[in-house]
Amino acid sequence: MTAPLAWQKSTYSQDQGDCVELAEHRGAVLLRESDNPTVVLTTTRQELAHFLQVIKIGATATRAPRP
Repeated sequence: MTAPLAWQKSTYSQDQGDCVELAEHRGAVLLRESDNPTVVLTTTRQELAHFLQVIKIGATATRAPRP
């Protein structure tokens, strides 16, 4: 019998339940939305790190200048 996955919520998650959760399983990173926990995306640490880096760069590049 296998142990249940230890899902962790994002630090940006709110108490209302709109959460991104991550778990590790056999070297893979699993992601799910707390509102629909049966849909799970699987990736690697490297791919997730690259994805987050691209998001951060894009968010910085598209910010409107402050008045």
